[in-house]
Amino acid sequence: QVQLVESGGGLVQAGGSLRLSCSASGSIFRINAMGWYRQAPGKQREWVATITSGGSTNASDSVQGRFTISRDNDKNTVYLQMNSLEPEDKAIYYCKANIVTTTFMSYDHWGQGTQVTDSS
Repeated sequence: QVQLVESGGGLVQAGGSLRLSCSASGSIFRINAMGWYRQAPGKQREWVATITSGGSTNASDSVQGRFTISRDNDKNTVYLQMNSLEPEDKAIYYCKANIVTTTFMSYDHWGQGTQVTDSS
């Protein structure tokens, strides 16, 4: 069994920064790509950023230049550094990871989400 647990969400002001973390645990053989998605109230879940096991990154146009995704493979953890936050960034942020288990099954796993909201 594999678990993804996000942390780091909270209340921020426009222009502020926040760092989200997502740690994977359980019967993990290997973690392939990891990524972040978000869902704002009344909207569909959208992709934010992805990082491969080798460290290559990609981000959506809406966060390019403001958000940075990174990972620590030793800790099975992915991060999302969010700078210059805008009201439109308010959402529940979810991490996703493609994980190969110790039984060599490959699945996409999702975290439970962490809320990022503004102080307005």
